[in-house]
Amino acid sequence: MSGSKFQKAEKILLKNVTIIDDGYNEQKQWDIFIIDGKINAINPTSEKTDFNGAVLDLSGKLALPGLLDMHVHFREPGREDEETLKSGAHSAMAGGFTAACTMPNTNPATDNREVIEFILDEMKNHLFSIYPIAAITKDQQGEKLAEMAELVDAGAVAFSDDGKSVANSLLLRRALEYSKMFNVPIIEHCEDAHLVGSGDMHEGFVSSNLGLAGMPAIAEDVIVARNLMLAEYTGGKIHIAHISTKGAVDLVRQAKDKGIDVTAEATPHHFSLTDEAVRSFDSNFKMNPPLRSEEHVAAIIEGLKDGTIDAIVTDHAPHSIEEKDAEFSAAPFGIIGLETALGLVAKQLVKPGILSWQDIVQKMCKNPYRILGLEAPQIKAGEIANLTIIDPAGEWEVDKFNMKSRSRNTPFHGWKLPVRAFAVLNNGYFYLAEK
Repeated sequence: MSGSKFQKAEKILLKNVTIIDDGYNEQKQWDIFIIDGKINAINPTSEKTDFNGAVLDLSGKLALPGLLDMHVHFREPGREDEETLKSGAHSAMAGGFTAACTMPNTNPATDNREVIEFILDEMKNHLFSIYPIAAITKDQQGEKLAEMAELVDAGAVAFSDDGKSVANSLLLRRALEYSKMFNVPIIEHCEDAHLVGSGDMHEGFVSSNLGLAGMPAIAEDVIVARNLMLAEYTGGKIHIAHISTKGAVDLVRQAKDKGIDVTAEATPHHFSLTDEAVRSFDSNFKMNPPLRSEEHVAAIIEGLKDGTIDAIVTDHAPHSIEEKDAEFSAAPFGIIGLETALGLVAKQLVKPGILSWQDIVQKMCKNPYRILGLEAPQIKAGEIANLTIIDPAGEWEVDKFNMKSRSRNTPFHGWKLPVRAFAVLNNGYFYLAEK
């Protein structure tokens, strides 16, 4: 059961595994019997086994409900040289994910039924589940709303113009009002384009030292404040994408206290790195929102800890080597993240005792599914075997030349991470990650 391809999960016994899900004692080990892609039975582990199928000894491994990354860019259609739906899925499976939501900044944009149907058709009969996010406005131009009813009917699970905010407040109000009819969230990239201008990095001490144009934190804060007010006014569901500032975290915390229907997500790079990394002038540290200063990173971690931030996502954004290998100001924003996310979560949050693995299940599985109005996987007899198996003692070194993504733009090349994905199961299939 090794190799880069997934195969049918016909008869598999996952033996001696620790289950991280509601209702399980983490001090015990379990045997999970899988027949034809479904969980047939879960029993306390036993030495006696007369199972007629493949047996995997998972002593020391953890079984989590399958992880969902609700914020990725797979570039297809349009830039298949950077990532395709299937190469993105392969990268995600190697990183321990069983599902992802694709952002709509494809070419053409995901703003019509045909593109949604293409994405879903392309991933039929695949282990990996895709949930497309459609554009809020036609071609993400911020001028006219997309046909939201048609897009939901085609399979869209949310709306976003990710990459930029909807600058027109009236349009965003209408989007929030219409989206209520379908009970789907509006996901906003919160950034005032005029305040950001042509900035390259976080505005502060480091940008002044380096002479690079800054992107002030308030550019994010003012749009988050506007969006929360519109969500309160309309009663719509607003989700704050890749939150990165202390001010934005405080605003979301206050809005939740008021009962506004708001959720938020953060990325591993925003709780792992600061703007000090930009001193290298390596364009793999250029992302949007930019890496912030220490006080903002501390606020993100506190927001994750106290529940203000609901989800952890990667914002996986592949770029070609030719485009990224440029001087800092000329390079595009964005990094890949699917294969390093679990390791960074373990290194930055679990190992220091900030979050538990149960918390990670909430932020990388249960909450993302809840935000999108989808049913989250459960590790339970009778359910589809939608599982992420991880090795909590599987230290490894990130090698950008040995990744499944078609792109190589990671800032974590050479980092040693303490945990890695071991296998994933979903949709009747099984995939064993390569060591």
